Amino acid sequence: MGFRKKNKSPPVLSHEFVIQNHADMVSCLAMVILLGLMFEVTAKFAIMFITVQYNVTQVLDEKSDPINLYLYGPKDMATVFFYLLIAVILHALIQEYVLDKMNRKLHLSKTKHSKFNESGQLAVFYLLSFMWGCSILTAEDFATNPTFLWEGYPHTHMAFQVKFFYICQIAYWLHSLPELYFQKVRKEDIPRQLYYICLYVAHITGAYVLNLHRLGLVLLVPHYLVELLFHASRLFYFSDENKQKGFTLWALLFVIARLLTLTLSVLTFGFGLPRTQNQGFSLAQGNFNVLTIRLEPMTCTICLTQAWMMWKFINFQLKKWREHSQSQASKKKIVSPKSKPHKRETTRGKLDMKHIF
Repeated sequence: MGFRKKNKSPPVLSHEFVIQNHADMVSCLAMVILLGLMFEVTAKFAIMFITVQYNVTQVLDEKSDPINLYLYGPKDMATVFFYLLIAVILHALIQEYVLDKMNRKLHLSKTKHSKFNESGQLAVFYLLSFMWGCSILTAEDFATNPTFLWEGYPHTHMAFQVKFFYICQIAYWLHSLPELYFQKVRKEDIPRQLYYICLYVAHITGAYVLNLHRLGLVLLVPHYLVELLFHASRLFYFSDENKQKGFTLWALLFVIARLLTLTLSVLTFGFGLPRTQNQGFSLAQGNFNVLTIRLEPMTCTICLTQAWMMWKFINFQLKKWREHSQSQASKKKIVSPKSKPHKRETTRGKLDMKHIF
């Protein structure tokens, strides 16, 4: 990990050297971009990486103050790249100064050690994202007006908090790909982590590009709450295996979140968007409100993802139930009363025990 002092330094530019010092390297690259702000020649390029681009000023009426809104465009890739670097640095800091210290106290096995690090990093991210998303939704008053999911589509203009939220989300999940290498994730864990990382990147980027950031935000907040509960419960479980009550609450909220996601998605794509005034396809206007796009990449993708998540959830619960039933059956066999042995069997048993010891 970065920021860690080692007695033996590996060869320069070797795999171990890159893994141990990746956060320092990334910090230097981020500092180079920040130093670009100090020079007039490079400032216009450096600011593209640091600040949110495509600012648009709107004036509702003469009495009100102008409102700053934002569009999306290709320059957002530079901003995502910079905050990807910031995510790598923060990841190394949390790992070095929080998780590694906790691991030393718990003395976990290699398998639990890897899962503990994964849950620790994700729990912090889900907590911050959930709080951030709730603050944005509170300002939008979604609870009193759920029709804002489709009213006025295409939603090409975003507030600063909304656009910055999506940029940070995309940057975080993209940074998780090189972290598989930096954190030396076990080969058997890589496919599982790749699945959910790619799903996050695809769905969040899709909502951002298709101007469905309102729906995406509403769906992400309850999903992040459920995932936060799961990873927090797993952290408590690793510290004390008797603490398993959080998984029961997680299982209940998981099913509710899947139903909520399907309901809001079908309501938006099947009821709301077909009744809006702006129907048609236009890349220039950011309008993707046509039946083929609403049905195939939007509705089908979300429904298939939710079905896959429920399938994995059901298999996990069945496996857990089988293990629990087997453990209960083995306990009953041990506790069950045995028939009293005859005198000959008793003497034989005593002789055998003496012979063993």
